[in-house]
Amino acid sequence: MGKNSENEPVGELCVRTLTMPCDTNHNGDIFGGWVLSQMDIAGAIYSGKRCNGRTATIAIEAMKFIQPVGVGDILCCYCSTVREGNTSLAVKVEAWVIRKFETERVRVTDGIFTYVAIDEQKRPRSINSKTILDK
Repeated sequence: MGKNSENEPVGELCVRTLTMPCDTNHNGDIFGGWVLSQMDIAGAIYSGKRCNGRTATIAIEAMKFIQPVGVGDILCCYCSTVREGNTSLAVKVEAWVIRKFETERVRVTDGIFTYVAIDEQKRPRSINSKTILDK
């Protein structure tokens, strides 16, 4: 993907899903909370892969919705590492849509999601260590 371009997503594609009528508000737009949950799922997939095991979301920085998401749009979430500590990982998650019957992607929101790597007892662990289940 491109490097920080307004017209190209940055990072790895982690979620791609079709929006459905059951995910709408009373105006017929997709709920912002539904978009946020898809972004968190994408970040969890990305952080779990990077951290070699289980992670938990501990923070989400402010998000601003740029455009609404409609029924029939394809939501695509792209992830990239922003910061990495010993036990935590900050991930930029960009949400883009391909509008119904179109081919061009449009950015709808982004945010920084922070995950902590955890062990089987749900305690923080080093990002670079594997969990017992992964051995």
